[in-house]
Amino acid sequence: MELRDCGTSAVGTADADALPTSERPSPAAPSVVDRLKRLGGTVYVPPTDSNIGRFAVVADPQTATLALVKGLKYGDPDAAPGGLGRVCWHELFAADAKAAFEFYRTLLGWQKAEPMAMPIDSYQLFAAGKWTMGGMFDKIVSAPVPFWLYYFEVADLDLAMGRVTTEGGQITRGPIELWGDIWIAHCIDSQGAVFALQGQRAKTSGADDPQSASQIGWSAKWGDTSSRGRLLGSKRKGKRVR
Repeated sequence: MELRDCGTSAVGTADADALPTSERPSPAAPSVVDRLKRLGGTVYVPPTDSNIGRFAVVADPQTATLALVKGLKYGDPDAAPGGLGRVCWHELFAADAKAAFEFYRTLLGWQKAEPMAMPIDSYQLFAAGKWTMGGMFDKIVSAPVPFWLYYFEVADLDLAMGRVTTEGGQITRGPIELWGDIWIAHCIDSQGAVFALQGQRAKTSGADDPQSASQIGWSAKWGDTSSRGRLLGSKRKGKRVR
């Protein structure tokens, strides 16, 4: 999934058709890859031409995997982030969120976004240009490795969750209310890849997840590993935030 930056696009290694074309490209040029290596990152696949653009598969110094892409051939670079079926939020479970942000700031030019009162002190919102793209925070110790989690926007969360289980996936957490009519769910697909969904619900008379009742919920759970809290921030004003 693509993460917009101020010069180079960071893209998670996923099906090209699922690329959220809203958070746009720029160079995965050798100079960027060289900079990544100098900053302590790892290159798994060097810059390579493909049908979606020139890309490189890399990892940050804390081993979270992503990709860099230049000349992405899909979507409108001026469009707002998100949209049905696209990634609307990018969340980094980091070993050290402060160090991770400095890495991505130096590599991609990301900026700290407007802060929100969070139950997790390390949670840092980040932006690429005018768009708030996601957040990063210190993962709990028992989480095996740092990783990026992508939230896909859906029109009906309950319908999408039903499709996950019908197709052999699992719902590991949720639905959880973030605010108003926006809910999330954490999932694992039929091949074991983790992802998340975000959208509205047709029926919201009560929270299905007891941890989300009467609160603005934040939660992460994969198998026996879990972390949760309350989001005390207000809704976005102008910029897209989760």
